[in-house]
Amino acid sequence: MTSQVSRSAPTDVTPHRPHPARWWALAVLTLALLLVAVDATVLGLAMPFLSEQLRPSSTELLWIGDVYSFVIAGLLVSMGSLGDRIGRKKLLLSGAAAFGALSVLAAYSTTPLMLIAARALLGVAGATLMPSTLALIRNLFGDPRERSFAIGVWGSASMAGAAAGPVVGGFLLEHFWWGSVFLINIPVMAVLVVFGARLLPESRDPAPGPWDMPSVLLSLLGMGGIVYAVKETAAYGVGAGHLAAGAVGVLCVVAFVRRQLTIPAPLLDMRLFRNRGLSASVLADLLTVLGMSGLVFFLSQFLQLVQGRSPLQAGLAELPATVGAVVTGLLAGRAARRYSVRAVVAGGLAAIGVALAALLVLTPDSGYPLVGAVLLVVGVGAGFSFTVTADVILSSVPRENAGAASAVSETAYELGAALGIAFLGSIVTSRYAGIVIPDGVPAGAAERARQSLPGAMEAANLLPQQPGDALRVAAQTAFTAGVRGAAAVGAIVLLVAAAWAWRTLRGQRLGDASGS
Repeated sequence: MTSQVSRSAPTDVTPHRPHPARWWALAVLTLALLLVAVDATVLGLAMPFLSEQLRPSSTELLWIGDVYSFVIAGLLVSMGSLGDRIGRKKLLLSGAAAFGALSVLAAYSTTPLMLIAARALLGVAGATLMPSTLALIRNLFGDPRERSFAIGVWGSASMAGAAAGPVVGGFLLEHFWWGSVFLINIPVMAVLVVFGARLLPESRDPAPGPWDMPSVLLSLLGMGGIVYAVKETAAYGVGAGHLAAGAVGVLCVVAFVRRQLTIPAPLLDMRLFRNRGLSASVLADLLTVLGMSGLVFFLSQFLQLVQGRSPLQAGLAELPATVGAVVTGLLAGRAARRYSVRAVVAGGLAAIGVALAALLVLTPDSGYPLVGAVLLVVGVGAGFSFTVTADVILSSVPRENAGAASAVSETAYELGAALGIAFLGSIVTSRYAGIVIPDGVPAGAAERARQSLPGAMEAANLLPQQPGDALRVAAQTAFTAGVRGAAAVGAIVLLVAAAWAWRTLRGQRLGDASGS
C-alpha cells in the first residue's frame, strides 16, 4: 500500500450515509474470500491422488501445498498498492477472472513442477483478491457495531471456506479425478464477477504514487529466502545453501523496510505499526496461523492414509472446526465488548494451544471423538481470536488507511500459513524419515516408503500381504509420530501467542458509537 492511502476514500461511501447495498456487497466480498479459502485447503485431500499420478518427491509435495500461500504473502502489499492505483473493485474482479482461468491450468497439470507453477500463479491472482475485501468492508460499514458483525461474517466465511474445501473436495474426489478440485473455482468466479460488477463500490487513490518495483522484488525475495531456509533446514538439517538463502531473505526484508521509510510513495506505510493494537494483533495472527496451519495440512492425510477414511469422510470429519468457527465468529464482537478484547483473543488462542496439545496422545487407532473434539475447540478458538483481531486492526486506523491495514493483516495470515506448512510440515517429514522398514521389504519399496506416506502406501499395495501389511503399519506409525511432533510445537506456539495477546492487548477496546 502506498502512503497516499491516507488520501484514498471511496466517494460513494461516507460515515453519515451508509451504502444502501452494503449487505449485498458484503455477500459478494465473502464470496471472493470463499474462493481463496477453499482453494487453500481443497488440495489437502487430493494429495494422495495427485501423488499417485504425478509422483512428486517429498520436497515437491511440500512445495505444492506451500507455494500458494507463500506467493500470496509475498505479493499482498504489492497488489494492495496496485489496487490503490487502478481501483480495488477493478483489481478484485480482474483477479477473480484470472483465478478462474489459472484453475484450469492447475487442474490439467501433468507434472509436479507444472502444478507447482500453476499454484504459484494462483497465488498471484489470490493476492489481487484479498486486500480488497477487508478494505471495502471498512469503507462500507462506518458504524462500529455493524462493522464488527460484518467482519464476523467475513471471518466465518473464511473459516467455512477453509473447511468446505475438504468436504467439497472429498465429494469430487470420490466421483472425478484430482484436477476437479480446482475446477470448482470457475462457477464461483463467474458469480463473483457478474454480481461484483453491479454491487461493489469503487475505491481508489485519486493521486497515486508510482508502483515501486524494487520494493515488490525485495518483498518476494525476502519472504522466499526465509521460507526456503526454514523448509530445507527443518527437512534436511543445517546446510550452507540453506543458511545463505535465509541470510539473503533477512537482508531483503531489512532492505524492504528501510526503503519503505525513505521513498515518498512506499508500498507499505511503516508508521501504521506505531499503533499498539494493530502491531499486537498482526503478530498474534502470524503466530496463530503458524502454529496450526501446518498441522491442519497434514491432518487430512492422517484421516485418509492412516485411518482409512474416504476423501468425503475425511472432509466431513473436519466439519466441527467449521461449526465452531462460524458460530463464534458471529459472536466474537459482542463477546469482546462485554468482556475485553484481550480476554477473548488470548482465551481463544489458549484454547487452540490446549487442543493441539491433546494430540500428543494421538495414535493410528485413535477414535474419532479425540480428533473431532480437537477440531471443534480449534474452530471455536480461531473464530473468537481471528475475528476480534481483524476488527482491532481495521479499527486502529482511519477508514482511508483501511487498504494498508488490510494488506498487513492478510500478509501476516498468509506468511504464517506458509511458514507453518514449511516448518511444521518439515517436522512431520523429518520424523517420518525415521521410519523403521520391516524385514522382507525389498530395497526399492523401502526407498519409496522413506520418501513419503503416499509412496509407502503405494509400495505396500504392490507387495505380498505379510510384508505389505508390515510396511503399511510402519509408515502409518511413523507419520503419526510426525503429527504428534508438529502438534507439540504448534501447541507451544499457540500458548506463546496467547500470552503475547494477553500482555499487549491490555486496554484495547472495540468501538461502540457510530463513526470510525
